Amino acid sequence: MTDDTVPPTGGAPAPRTSVSMLTLSSFVVGSMVGAGVFSLPGTFARETGVIGSLVAWLVAGTGMFLLALVFHRLALRRPDLDAGVYAYARAGFGRYAGFLSAFGYWASACAGNVLYWILIMSTIGMVLPGLGEGDTVLAVALSSVGLWIFYALVRRGAREAAAVNRVVSIAKVLPIAVFVVLCLVAFDPAVFAANLAGEASTPLFDQVRGTLLLTVFAFIGVEGASAYSRHARRRRDIGRATVLGYLSVLAVFASVTIVSFGVLPRDDIAKLAQPSVGGVLAAVVGPWGAAFVGVALIAAVLGAYISWTLMAAEVLLIAARDGDLPPVFARTNGRDVPVGALTMSTLLVQALLLVVVFSSNAFDVALNLTSALVLVPYVLTAGYGVRVAWADRRMPGRGSVAAAAALVVAVLATGYTAFLLYAAGGEYVLLAMLILVPGTALFALARRRAGARVFAPWEWVLFALCAAGALAALALIATGAIAL
Repeated sequence: MTDDTVPPTGGAPAPRTSVSMLTLSSFVVGSMVGAGVFSLPGTFARETGVIGSLVAWLVAGTGMFLLALVFHRLALRRPDLDAGVYAYARAGFGRYAGFLSAFGYWASACAGNVLYWILIMSTIGMVLPGLGEGDTVLAVALSSVGLWIFYALVRRGAREAAAVNRVVSIAKVLPIAVFVVLCLVAFDPAVFAANLAGEASTPLFDQVRGTLLLTVFAFIGVEGASAYSRHARRRRDIGRATVLGYLSVLAVFASVTIVSFGVLPRDDIAKLAQPSVGGVLAAVVGPWGAAFVGVALIAAVLGAYISWTLMAAEVLLIAARDGDLPPVFARTNGRDVPVGALTMSTLLVQALLLVVVFSSNAFDVALNLTSALVLVPYVLTAGYGVRVAWADRRMPGRGSVAAAAALVVAVLATGYTAFLLYAAGGEYVLLAMLILVPGTALFALARRRAGARVFAPWEWVLFALCAAGALAALALIATGAIAL
């Protein structure tokens, strides 16, 4: 079902809001440029030097650009499909795969939003020690207040939230641009030359591999325009916004990483506290540079938070409209906001925030779990891109050269995302099953409500594999092999 309007809670349909390509691009930028960009110098310096960093961004940039091209092509070839990762997985591999993609994407977004509140509070904690590392009772209480303030903001309407996101996206990119310019002014060629290589005892391949998962986390959000596709003013804007937003963010990430090597020795950058961008800027302009970066980090995180809140709700909304989730997730208000999905998302984030108080390793677990959960929809989307491109090759009039090129791109994107899922670590894939398998109850409830069978025959096999992964995760947690 791809109707433009859905009754809010009974009554007249809500009018469909539409946004421009620039606004769609801001969702890509807003969801990708979060806290990660402010930790790039220190994290890269601990693993490699200038050459290794360039190779890492070339590899990761190429791989994710291939995925962005898949999103672009699917937006053009299947303009009838809304909510990106969910719709593509469902169209390519069936209802249950679509549910796993939607629910996993939603859970990933919620876990990521918890990380954002922890980062905000830990940054403010540099001034107010009572907030600690963002995991104290006071920090969680303040995070909870902020959580519901943003819930009220997003409820006011998709257009209003999009406008705020566009302003915040600009506000957080400008300080990064200032950082790059100031570092270029203070750029020392001798320091840069000394930082060309990483540790002599570590092969370049291992240096690049050490940065891989960081680049994966940095690029999460490339699907931002596709997730919000039902609001696109023109369907062709979706693909264009994806590519434009992606290229803009890649330029930002690579610039922040490389210019830092021209300011301080690599060992000094590696020892900087996070956000390491603040330490680099403080070396250029003095102590106020760190404070400036702290304010910019909060703006960046809040912008990413808005983007992820909207995208998570949109994916659940479309899945509920298609009958793969209970109707409560399909509720919209008079401002075309998926209030049912938004409420459920906010409640999950609130619950996870409460868990933070009692967890000793919540940040690291949530960070890696976020990546593992979001890579599943990426693999399924790229795989569907292969199916569409293969079908195009067999259709007259599609253009054999263009179809062959699209097929090569989709195959490479599938291989790249599958490798990233493997590199994320098997334990986190198993932990993801602990979320996806219990969530399957919602899928079964929706299917039974519709009077349809829950699983097709081959979907029982898929469910059995997921259930086995969840049981394995429980066993590993019980034995201490996986620490939470």
